[in-house]
Amino acid sequence: MQFRINKIYILSFLLLFTNYCFANEVFVSLKKNEVNVRYGPSFESDIKYVYKKKNLPLKQIDKKENFRRIIDLKNNSGWVHISQLNKKNNSVITTKNKVLFKRPTSFAKPIAQIKQGRLLIVEKCERQWCRISSGEYEGWIKTDYIWGLN
Repeated sequence: MQFRINKIYILSFLLLFTNYCFANEVFVSLKKNEVNVRYGPSFESDIKYVYKKKNLPLKQIDKKENFRRIIDLKNNSGWVHISQLNKKNNSVITTKNKVLFKRPTSFAKPIAQIKQGRLLIVEKCERQWCRISSGEYEGWIKTDYIWGLN
């Protein structure tokens, strides 16, 4: 009986610790077409580089006051002020060429070929499929090989 109780405490601790460690890792996206990424979490820190793509998905990996440390698909990282980020991400990037379908099934009519690296706006997701829009195309894409989903 004592071993069973200890086991429950240990499992509870591990679950809480895991959630705490990864609680800051969520996907966000850029609010504007031009966003400065800095070396440190302050306006006094030098600008490391500038993103020039609205809605670009980024992974938030840390936070300090009003700055968020982010990392992009290519593992570039830095600090961005919270005012430049959408808290709820609604975009993804394809990591391989994908087919856009009319309905959420591989047996549906293909609409377009989506090239690797394309930015897609997510309308909604169901199971392993997301309804997206990209330029003049709208349809369903399977969620494997896309980057930016929470």
